[in-house]
Amino acid sequence: MSSGTDTRVELGEFLASRRARITPDQVGLPVYDAGKRRVPGLRRGEVATLAGLSVDYYTQLERGKAAGVSESVLDAIARALQLDEAERSHLADLHRSVTTSPQRARSRPRRTTTVRPMLRRLLDALTVPAMVGNARQDLVTANALGYAFYAPLYPDPERPDPTVPVNFARFCFLDPAAHEFYPDWDFMADVMVNNLRTEAGRDPYDRDLSDLVGELSTRSEEFRVRWAKHNVRLHRTGTKRFHHPVVGDLEVGYETLPLPADPGLALTVYSPEPATPSADAMSLLASWTATRPTPANEYDDVSR
Repeated sequence: MSSGTDTRVELGEFLASRRARITPDQVGLPVYDAGKRRVPGLRRGEVATLAGLSVDYYTQLERGKAAGVSESVLDAIARALQLDEAERSHLADLHRSVTTSPQRARSRPRRTTTVRPMLRRLLDALTVPAMVGNARQDLVTANALGYAFYAPLYPDPERPDPTVPVNFARFCFLDPAAHEFYPDWDFMADVMVNNLRTEAGRDPYDRDLSDLVGELSTRSEEFRVRWAKHNVRLHRTGTKRFHHPVVGDLEVGYETLPLPADPGLALTVYSPEPATPSADAMSLLASWTATRPTPANEYDDVSR
C-alpha cells in the first residue's frame, strides 16, 4: 500500500495469498500430479471449481476485475478459500474499494480529530489502564494509568509526555525497546501488521496510513515481510503479555471497543485476572502512577 494504491492489485494479491496457503487435500480434492504442481496451494481452476465458477471468471476476479461481482459470488469464494471472519470482511472491503470510484471513496465522512470531553471523563474515571487509538495505531490519548502502562513508548519512560505523539507499529518495528516490552514480540508484530492491513482494506485512500506503511516498509524488513503476507485480523478481545520496566511482567486481558460517535477511534482497556502476580504488578503500577505528575490532556487532538 502506498499513496498510489491500486486497489485491483490489492484484491488480486489477497486472493492469491489465500489460495496459496490451502492444499488440495484440505478441501477434499484429489491430487494426481503432486510432483508436477507449479504453485503452492490451490490452482485458480481448483478455486473456481470449489466456488462453482468458470476458471475465466475467477481468473478475471483475481486480476482485479470485480465489476458486477455479486455478494453470493464473494461468499462462494470465501467458502472455497476457507476464509475466517476477518478475511471475509477484508474481501468485502477490497471488492468495495475496487468497484467504488476513488473520488467517491475519498468523500467518506472525515475521521474524528478531537477527543470529546465526555470521552475524556470516561477515561479518567476508569481504574484500569485505558487508551484511545486510531486506525493507524497512534496512541491518541489515555488515562494516567494508561500512560504509565505505555511509558516505554515515550522518549523518557520515567515521565511519559502525552504531548509527544507515539505510534504502536512504529515502536514495535523501529525501537529496540519493543523486544523487551513485548515478550511475545513476533506475535505482537503480526498483530500490528494484520491490524494495519485490515484498515488499509477499509480505507485504501487514507494518506496518513499509506505514509506509515511506506515508512515501515522502507525501514523494517520484519514489517515488509509480514505486510507481503496479506494477513488480516479483527482486534476485539484477548490476552497479551508485557514486560514493564517498573513493575515487571504483566499478563492482561483486553477489550477493544469502536467508538461510533468518534469515527476512526477505538477504546481499549486492560485488566489482569484478580489475585494473580499480574494483578499485584498492576497495583504497583497504579501506586507508581500516583507519584507521577498528572498528564495534561487539553491538547487531545487526534490530528497531531
